[in-house]
Amino acid sequence: MEKSFFQVRPSLLIFGVLLIILLQGCLPISKQLRAQADRTLTFRQVFQNPEAYKGKIVIWGGDVVETINQKDGTTLIVVLQRPLDWTEEPEFNRSEGRFIIFVQGYVDPYVFRRGRRITVAGEIEGRKVMRLGELEYPYPLLLSKQIYLWGAYYYYPYPYYWYYPYGYPYWW
Repeated sequence: MEKSFFQVRPSLLIFGVLLIILLQGCLPISKQLRAQADRTLTFRQVFQNPEAYKGKIVIWGGDVVETINQKDGTTLIVVLQRPLDWTEEPEFNRSEGRFIIFVQGYVDPYVFRRGRRITVAGEIEGRKVMRLGELEYPYPLLLSKQIYLWGAYYYYPYPYYWYYPYGYPYWW
């Protein structure tokens, strides 16, 4: 009678399950937002017709291109989209375009400066057309629910600050 691998090594199965649970808790976007996110939507689909997906929650990431603080106290963060890996960190792969994160409140352009990697959970608000060089570019617009800035090792006094060893999230 042959035994299966997991009958011989039940401790390995338990270790694997515990590892998966532990890694799920280490993801930068909250469990509640991950549950609400529509993982079937691709960036390309939304980019082609953002109005059709208004109200949907997505998790996207990429490289910060520009942070624009506006007179009304809100901030726009322009992001070069990158695909996310299994830890929700942006990969150094080909981008499918750019998108804008709309943040209620002030965001320091030095902290969120060009080249920083970012992951965001946000609600699709539609499209915002802005200049990109000499052309009018139709950016998908996300209302920020949670932002995670990768590679930040220092304290920054934003509300709801929560220390992470590899970065820190913001809830706006």
